[in-house]
Amino acid sequence: MNWPAIYPEIVLLVMACVITLVDLFVDHPARLPTYSLTQATLAVVAAMHIVDFNGGATLYGMQGMVVTDPLGHLLGFFAAGAVMVTLAYARAYAAERDMLGGELFTLSLFSLLGISVMLSANNFLMIYLGLDLMSLSLYALVALRRDHPPATEAAMKYFVLGALASGFLLYGLSMMYGATGSLDIPEVFKAIGTGRINATVLAFGLVFVVAGLGFKLGAVPFHMWVPDVYQGAPTAVTLLVAGAPKLAAFAITFRLLVEGLSGLAVDWQQMLIVLSVGSMAVGNLAAIAQTNLKRMLAYSTIAHMGFMLLGFTPTVVSQNTYSAANGYSSAMFYIVTYVFTTLGTFGIILLLSRRGHEAERIDDLKGLAQRSPWYAGVMAIFMFSLAGIPPTVGFYAKLAVLQAIITTNVAGYIWLAVIAVLLSLVGAYYYIRVVKVMYFDEPLDHAPIVASREVRTLLSFNGAAVLLFGVLPGGLMALCAEAVLRALQT
Repeated sequence: MNWPAIYPEIVLLVMACVITLVDLFVDHPARLPTYSLTQATLAVVAAMHIVDFNGGATLYGMQGMVVTDPLGHLLGFFAAGAVMVTLAYARAYAAERDMLGGELFTLSLFSLLGISVMLSANNFLMIYLGLDLMSLSLYALVALRRDHPPATEAAMKYFVLGALASGFLLYGLSMMYGATGSLDIPEVFKAIGTGRINATVLAFGLVFVVAGLGFKLGAVPFHMWVPDVYQGAPTAVTLLVAGAPKLAAFAITFRLLVEGLSGLAVDWQQMLIVLSVGSMAVGNLAAIAQTNLKRMLAYSTIAHMGFMLLGFTPTVVSQNTYSAANGYSSAMFYIVTYVFTTLGTFGIILLLSRRGHEAERIDDLKGLAQRSPWYAGVMAIFMFSLAGIPPTVGFYAKLAVLQAIITTNVAGYIWLAVIAVLLSLVGAYYYIRVVKVMYFDEPLDHAPIVASREVRTLLSFNGAAVLLFGVLPGGLMALCAEAVLRALQT
């Protein structure tokens, strides 16, 4: 048993249990001891991941069922950071709606534990256990506001469709096990490489695996849960669903398809192209018709997941490590930058919400520039980034993925890039509409915007990061490339 391989997960599990017990004795209305202990735990876990990433070692634990490599550590660092920022943004919102109990913090930690297990999974069972731990925590969080019927309805839809997705994935993995005789991802890769296994069983298993991944990513045609859950869940929980879990979805897609099933790449590559184009088309076109801001951002998420999947599609063509790392690292850069842009966007929505009022309609942003030019400017940065307008990081993320496609010099991929650009132009409309509403419409709400110093500082840094990584993206892109290369080499 190689204990250092699972130190971050051990810390998360122990502290989640400790915080659950400590909260029983907390009578502070703002839950300050629980909140502080949770944030300290997340900071320690993030520090452990970044230290291990800098060490650069790849360790195996639990009889090879767990692997800790730079890819897992980098994504683990960003996932812990995303949950930290989410809880900071959500604290005031949750307190005003009687949601600021120990459950919010402990379930957030358990969902992060599930994410961490997925990030380091080297075995089909570990992927499934991590997925269910994360999903069950999120189902409970969506229903946390018990007196709110839309939240209960959203939780039920999320649970039913999430269970269906888990069933799809588990059935596909069981077929893979039946065809290859192993649950370990490296052994599955070797078995497929021999060419002496049942191709029909593999093909059916691959279809179910890709369908399960499509559900978790929210890709078309498996996207039906995303708008309802985003809109119905309390906004604080919507951010928990929209942030760190996207990093886990990328990780299991990489672990399963690239590390385990790259021998079937010609097949899953074509499936991902269909999912990608469908997601970009449906997501961008459906978002135009939305008046609810959270629902619009849900369809936006579907479109962004489609764009991210483009990074997985061209890498089989050139048959060399550089081009493979180029596509995968572009997809990883895209998902990381998307997550911290989404954090800021929902941070503004949480800021504008107050007791008895949910700022979730686009009209709620009317005249924000008159009420607070600073917050309007920060929100405009996030909208421009999601639209892919320079000099924000969203522009460079889209450019990196398009560059990975175009450098294949294959006509089909060049047409795919053209389609992606055209659909992104369609998507720019509904983002710019939000900016227009903030700057050119008269405010409907004149209530003062109240925010703690912590939230004001975080939002400012969040907006600055979106600009900074857009102007100087090289450092983060190099980290993603290094992590992907190390994962491919091992």
